[in-house]
Amino acid sequence: MGDHITRPDNGFTPALRWEEPPEGPVLVLLDQTRLPQEEVELVCTDVQALVAAIRSLAVRGAPLLGLAGAYGIALAAARGYDVEEAADLLARARPTAVNLEYGVRRAVEAYRKAPAEQGAAAALAAARALHAEDAAASRAMVEHGERLLAELAPGGGYRLLTHCNTGALVSGGEGTALGVVQAVHRSGELRRLWVDETRPLLQGARLTAYEAARAGMPYTLLADSAAGSLFTAGEVDAVLVGADRIAADGSTANKVGTYPLAVLARYHHVPFIVVAPTTTVDLGTPDGASIEVEQRAGSEVTDFAPSPLGTQAYNPAFDVTPPELITAIVTENGVVSPVTAERLAAVCR
Repeated sequence: MGDHITRPDNGFTPALRWEEPPEGPVLVLLDQTRLPQEEVELVCTDVQALVAAIRSLAVRGAPLLGLAGAYGIALAAARGYDVEEAADLLARARPTAVNLEYGVRRAVEAYRKAPAEQGAAAALAAARALHAEDAAASRAMVEHGERLLAELAPGGGYRLLTHCNTGALVSGGEGTALGVVQAVHRSGELRRLWVDETRPLLQGARLTAYEAARAGMPYTLLADSAAGSLFTAGEVDAVLVGADRIAADGSTANKVGTYPLAVLARYHHVPFIVVAPTTTVDLGTPDGASIEVEQRAGSEVTDFAPSPLGTQAYNPAFDVTPPELITAIVTENGVVSPVTAERLAAVCR
């Protein structure tokens, strides 16, 4: 899947970066499957290695997958591989996250439009432009999200619940939902961050807790099934999550376990907020039923808690939350609330 190198813990290691050593360009990824125990980087010299990293979740998170897709095309072009074949492999690596296909398409279009001798440079320029845009989108989402929280739950001292991982590990900037939490923390208004473990692969326990700890946030980890007791006790002021694909009607696919939180939030009259860039909105997918939900290996479930030999497991990577359960969708172009197809389309123009 590529070569691993271990870096000393001397500050935050970027989730993804492009390098050009003498032996040729490479895409360097922070291997998120190894966190939080160690910061190990994965060096991808070809598209096959990058596809393997995407499928294994060494690189993950909708915005970052978009960047990986774009840089993957640049890598293929720079190293003389078949760009069209690379585009097909990358776009199909994970079916639910729309950003991956978007990043691939954007870099491929730049490659096709450029003269043959400039195709690799054009693809790389497109990837770098997308990277900068994602960082800018992150900053804008954070600003919009912080203002929305102040409107929905005035008074500060927020107790926020999140699911999966949505910080700098999934973005060219500070992230989506966790980026908003980070801003609230910097302003001194974060009383408690509740972190769902996010089973079976524990992206909350491993990755969100990792980012929260490094930022000095007051956070508490809980099993996914314990969230209901927090709502019953009145300990949640808002739920903030990311998204991997948002359909035209506002239906939102996110890490499995998100939909139950939306149901709980609605019952307990707690705001449920999705934070995602407009690149995650797929206006070509009409509704939640049309979203292809990735099914992952059952072993991810059975290996987590040893089960009798031959046990079958149901392991969808995502679930879909209908728009009527979503208080607001925060994008870089503004806030969609109430969530309707018309309002969502307006922020995507």
